Amino acid sequence: MFNMKPFEEKMKKSISVLEEDFATIRVGRASAKVLDKITVSYYGSPTSIDGVATIKASDARTLVITPWEANMVKEIEKAILASDVGITPTNDGKCVRLVFPALTEERRKELTKKTAKMGEDCKVAIRNIRREANDAAKAMKKNSEITEDDLKTAEKNIQDVTDKLIKEVDAVVARKDKEIMEI
Repeated sequence: MFNMKPFEEKMKKSISVLEEDFATIRVGRASAKVLDKITVSYYGSPTSIDGVATIKASDARTLVITPWEANMVKEIEKAILASDVGITPTNDGKCVRLVFPALTEERRKELTKKTAKMGEDCKVAIRNIRREANDAAKAMKKNSEITEDDLKTAEKNIQDVTDKLIKEVDAVVARKDKEIMEI
C-alpha cells in the first residue's frame, strides 16, 4: 500500500515555512518577528538579536531592544540598518528603538502583491511534492509492489491532500492580506 504520510508532511512543512515568512512582514504594528532573520556579530559569531538583547513592545508601534551588554547597541543598530526591515532605528546609548510608521495605501498594496507571490511559490512547492508522490506511486506500480487499483486510489488520495493544502495556503494568504489592509 502507498504511504502518503511523508509527502503530506512535506506539504505541511511548506505551509509552515510560508507562515514563518509572513511573520517577518511588518504590518504597521510592532512585532519582534520582523527581527527574526537579522543577526549581529557577537564575539565573532553571527547571533540573532533576541540572543543578545531583550525585545519588548513599549506600545503598538514601538519596539525597544535592550542589549545585555552596552557595546552591542551599535552592532544591533548597524544590523537593523543593513537589513531589509525598512525602519530606521534610534539609539539612546542604552537601547535601540524601532518606531513602526503607519503603512501607506501604496505600501499595503505592495505587501499584498508580495504575499500573493509568496503564496503562489508555496503552491508550486506543494505541486512539486504532489508530482514526487505520484512518481513514487507509479514506481511502486512498475515494480509490482501495488496493483493498478491501488495506484488509482493513491493518485486520488494525493490529489485530495494537495487540493486541501492548496486551499489552506489560500486561507493563510487571505488572513495575511486582511491583516495588512487593516488600518
